[in-house]
Amino acid sequence: MTMRAVLLSSAVVLLVVSLFITSSTSFVLALVGPLTLVPIIFTALFLLLHVTELMSKEKRPPIAGLLLLLLLHFNRIYDYQTSLAKKLRTFRLIMPFRSEVFTADPANIEYILKTNFPNYGKGSHNYKVLEDLVGDGIVAVDGEKWRHQRKLASYEFSTRNLRVYSSAVFRGSAAKLVSQVTIMAAAEQAMDLQDMLMKSTLDSMFKVGFGVELNTLSGSDVFWNRFTKALDDAAAIVLRRYVDPLWRVKRFLNIGLEAALKRNIKIIDDAIFELIRCKREQMKSENLVREKEDLLSRFMMESEKDPINMTDKYLRDFIFSFMLAGKDTSSNTLTWFFYMLCKHPLVQDKVVNEVIEATQAKDKYICPDEFSSLMTEGALEKMQFLHAAITETLRLYPAVGSDSKMTVEDDILPDGYLVKKGDPVSYMPYAMGRMTYIWGEDAEEYRPERWLENGIFRPESPFKFTAFQGGPRICIGKEFAYRQMKILAAFLLYFFQFRLVDETKEATYKIAFSLHLAEGLKVYALPRAG
Repeated sequence: MTMRAVLLSSAVVLLVVSLFITSSTSFVLALVGPLTLVPIIFTALFLLLHVTELMSKEKRPPIAGLLLLLLLHFNRIYDYQTSLAKKLRTFRLIMPFRSEVFTADPANIEYILKTNFPNYGKGSHNYKVLEDLVGDGIVAVDGEKWRHQRKLASYEFSTRNLRVYSSAVFRGSAAKLVSQVTIMAAAEQAMDLQDMLMKSTLDSMFKVGFGVELNTLSGSDVFWNRFTKALDDAAAIVLRRYVDPLWRVKRFLNIGLEAALKRNIKIIDDAIFELIRCKREQMKSENLVREKEDLLSRFMMESEKDPINMTDKYLRDFIFSFMLAGKDTSSNTLTWFFYMLCKHPLVQDKVVNEVIEATQAKDKYICPDEFSSLMTEGALEKMQFLHAAITETLRLYPAVGSDSKMTVEDDILPDGYLVKKGDPVSYMPYAMGRMTYIWGEDAEEYRPERWLENGIFRPESPFKFTAFQGGPRICIGKEFAYRQMKILAAFLLYFFQFRLVDETKEATYKIAFSLHLAEGLKVYALPRAG
C-alpha cells in the first residue's frame, strides 16, 4: 500500500470516528471526552487536507501543519515559527481552500520584496484586518494610494528641517526621561523601563507628528493617558484578527474584543480629528503660517494643493500610520536593547565609554541640558558600536516578528516552489535572526561585533536583516528611528547604570503590533555621575 493510500485510509477512519462521536449520545461523549474529541477531529482534518495536497503534482512548499496551529500557539507564535523554520526554510500551513506560505530564505525574500515587487502587495486581506484602525494609511494600502503617500513621505523625511526639528524633540524627550529616572534612582526604587520608554517615545512621536505636547511620561493629562491606553488596546485587538477566523462575525454583532475595538477607535479618532481641526484654525491665523515643522502642519500645507483627495480623513490615516509605526517600534527595540545590556554588562560598559568619547562629556557633574548640547550629529555618527548594539538587538528581537504579503498572480519562488494567486506569503524576521544557515553557528548569541569591520558599522543585505523590510517598501523612517534610539540610549547610559531586578529571569514577549516584553522591564538605575 502506498503512503498516500495509508494517509487517506487513516483520515477516513478518523473522520468516521469523529462523526460518530459528535452524532452519538451524551453517554459516548462523556466516555470519550472533549479532550479526546478535539485531537481526533484535528488530525482527521489535517490528514484529509494533506492527502488532497499530496495528490497534486505541483511543486508546492511542504506542509508543516494546519493554519489553526497559529491560534493554538498564538502567545508564542514567533517561537513556533522559528521551530518550523529550523526544519524547513519555506513551508505552508493549510486550511480548507487556503494555504499560507512562510519563508526564511533570503533569496525568496529579495524576490518578494524587490525583484517581483508588483506581485506581492499588502492585499485585500491585510487591508480589511487593518482598515478600522489605520484606514487608508501607508501601512495598509497598495497601488496609487501607497505611491502618493510614499512619494510625499519620502520627500518630507529627507528634508533637513524635519531632521533638525526631530533631533531637538528627541533630545528634549530624553532629558525629561533622565529627570524621571533620576527621581526613581535617588529613591533606590525599581522601575518599569519599558513603560517609561513607551511613554517617552509616544510623547516625542506625537510632538514630531502633530506638534502637540502629550506629557504622558509625567502622567499629568488624564485625557491623553486614556488616549494612549486606547491606542495600545486597539493595536493588540487588530493584531489578533490575523488568527481569529470569527472576527468579522464579532464585528458585525459588536461583541467581545470587536466591541472594545470600536470604543477604542472612537477615542483615537475624536482626539486626532480635534487636533486636525485646531491645527487648521492655527494655520489660518497670522504668523503661525508657513514655518511649522511638525509633519501634520507640513502635510496640511501640501493638502492645500489637492483638497479634494487630501481630506481630514486622509491626513488622519497618513499621520496616524507613521505615529503608530514609529512610537512602539522604537520603544520596544530600546526595551530589548536595555534588557540585553543588563544581560551583557561588558557590552553596556563599552557603549558608555563610546558615548563619553563621542560627546567628550567627561565631566561627571554635567546636567541633562548640557549633555543635550553635546549630542550633535557628529557625535551620533561616531557612535558606531552603539549603532551595532541596537542593530544586533533588532536582529534577535525585531519590532515586527512576521510580515505578510498577498500573491497577486501564480508565481515560482527562487527555491522552485509554486505560490498561488491569493496565497498570503509571510517572511519571518524573528525566526530568521535565529537561523544558523543565515547567521552562522552563533546565530542565537548577542554579539554586536558581528556588525563591525575595523570599528565601522557594516550593514547587511536588507533581505537577510529584514527588520526594516527591503525593496520599494523599505522603511522610510529607518534613519529617523536610529537617531531617536541612539539619542535616548546615549542619554540614559551616560547618566545611569542599569541592573535587572531579577537577574535570573528570562524575558518573554507578548503579542502586539510590535514585540513587547510580556511583563515589562523591571530594573534598578544606579547613577553614574555625581
